[in-house]
Amino acid sequence: MTYHVVSGKFEAAAVIEAINNSKGKFTVKTVQGENLTLSLKDGKVILTDAKGGTSTVILADVAASNGVIHAVDTVLMPK
Repeated sequence: MTYHVVSGKFEAAAVIEAINNSKGKFTVKTVQGENLTLSLKDGKVILTDAKGGTSTVILADVAASNGVIHAVDTVLMPK
């Protein structure tokens, strides 16, 4: 589960801005210590895991007591 969690607060607008400001790709470190690469495709945020698998954010900015949740359509896999 810790591969699906990152430290900090990453709201959708800030994520999209970071992707656009980073030549189309933005990397975040998971709590587990590995990286996820974020990019955009057809206006949607795509996460690429350590094995090259991709997942699409299907629901963004769900408020939680300890942060923000973004639901994805596929399980992300560490190395």
